[in-house]
Amino acid sequence: MSTAPTTVTVDELQALEQKVLRAVEIVRKEREERAAAEAKVAQLTQQVQSLREQLELQQMETQDVQTQVDSLKGERENVRGRMEKLLEQLETL
Repeated sequence: MSTAPTTVTVDELQALEQKVLRAVEIVRKEREERAAAEAKVAQLTQQVQSLREQLELQQMETQDVQTQVDSLKGERENVRGRMEKLLEQLETL
């Protein structure tokens, strides 16, 4: 069993070199794009967290305002009742 010597021409080596260089460039470009995508994900994650915190604060403020509105409605009804009593007393005079 003999192995025939393989001869590779200069053109074949140059073609192979070009393929390797293209592959290296593709890998480099993909790594850069992946790093950029990961940075964007980190930025968006931070923005989402910030928006969640803002939403939580706004919900607490909304709840406080609703409590105040309910309290003021109660006071208004109380004042309305007292005014009606005063008007009734004035009518009887």
